[in-house]
Amino acid sequence: MAAFEKRYNPNRNSDWNYGGSKWRLSRSKIDLFLECPRCFYLDNKLGTTRPKGPAFTLNVAVDALFKKEFDVYRKKGTPHPLMKQYGIDAVPFKHADLDVWRDNFTGIAYHHEPTGLTVSGAVDDIWQQTDGKLIVVDYKATSKEGKIESLADSSWEDQYRRQIGVYQWLLAQNGFKVSSTGYFVYANGKSDADAFNDTLTFETTLVPCEGDSAWIEPTLIKIKECLSHEMFPESGIKCEFCPYREASGKKLLILHTKKRK
Repeated sequence: MAAFEKRYNPNRNSDWNYGGSKWRLSRSKIDLFLECPRCFYLDNKLGTTRPKGPAFTLNVAVDALFKKEFDVYRKKGTPHPLMKQYGIDAVPFKHADLDVWRDNFTGIAYHHEPTGLTVSGAVDDIWQQTDGKLIVVDYKATSKEGKIESLADSSWEDQYRRQIGVYQWLLAQNGFKVSSTGYFVYANGKSDADAFNDTLTFETTLVPCEGDSAWIEPTLIKIKECLSHEMFPESGIKCEFCPYREASGKKLLILHTKKRK
């Protein structure tokens, strides 16, 4: 058995906190603020992030393979068969900075002058229509019953919609013409086979998503206000981390007080 490797660091280097040289407001951090301002403040102002679960390595593998597959057609300058299947008049976009925009530590970035915040997001893919407009594309892998043809109304899908909106906004702020419609390339693992036999079959569909960027500017103003205060904000209504911290802290304080008596 491999030796246990402790990865969680509750006291991050201050360079990666708000005001530090390496800090940026990523798309995922914006989502954290919308979910729970207090957890966002603890993470970005004080440097104590939520513990993370194990990585979805199967999703990571699908993501990597999709990128390799679409890059073949990008190099040739021709449409991917999925584009033809769904009548999308576009080709994978060629740009010298595409690898930078795909990198989680850089992404495509924009310095928002009104707040002084540098906003960034790592895209999966970008396609270009014949009229020059760019299409934001994100790869998703899951396993659900039935064919995935549209987004549902869950909190996860709402997060996906905001994801498309942020990427569209970032591209537009960098001077690109952007289509209001983005797409999810959805790989849905099928579980109705008789056996595994070292083979997992996926059904790939293209799911459209109308981007919405109107909420971004006012949210950035609120985030700036949050980070500028010395007092921590309220918890998010649906946050499960804050009640855990509060309850465990109180119980540990009681035990500590008893030991000192």
